[in-house]
Amino acid sequence: MSNTVSDIAVKTIDGKEKPLSDYAGNVLLIVNVASYCGYTPQYAGLEKLNQKYRDAGLRILGFPCNDFGAQEPGSNAEIVQFCSTNYDVTFELFDKVHAKGSEQHPLYGRLTSAVEPTGNVSWNFEKFLVSKQGEVVARFKSSVKPDSPKLIAAIEKELDQ
Repeated sequence: MSNTVSDIAVKTIDGKEKPLSDYAGNVLLIVNVASYCGYTPQYAGLEKLNQKYRDAGLRILGFPCNDFGAQEPGSNAEIVQFCSTNYDVTFELFDKVHAKGSEQHPLYGRLTSAVEPTGNVSWNFEKFLVSKQGEVVARFKSSVKPDSPKLIAAIEKELDQ
C-alpha cells in the first residue's frame, strides 16, 4: 500500500475539489480539528507554527471532524467564523471529514495505515506530518501540542530535506 497522499483529492471548506498533489514540494501537517474540544486551544499553536514556518514551505491543513464526542457540530461557515474570530486562523481549512468508521475519508484511510502506530485516529487534533514528496512520515497524538519540541524537530527536519 502506498504511504503517499499525493493521489488523493479533498474538498476545500467552500466545496471545491483540491488534489493534494497541488502541495508537492511543501511539508504538510494534517490535523483533524474541532471547535468544542479540550484540545481546541491548539488552534492558536497551529497558527503560530503556520506563521513561523509558512515561508519555509510548511502547509497546515485543518480537517474539521465530528467523529469524536460530536465536538464539531457546526456548518463549514460556522467553523470558519469560529476559527477566524477566536484564533485568527489563516491556515487552510477543509470540508468536514470522517477520520474513522465506515465513511472514513480516503485521506484518513491512507494516513492511519502509513506510519506506526497504525490504526484509527483516537481523538481530535491528531497530527500527521507529510514530506515534500507527499509521503506520510510521522504521526503525533492529540496530546502532542503544536509547540512540542518533538513535533517542531520533525517539521524542521522535513523542511530541511
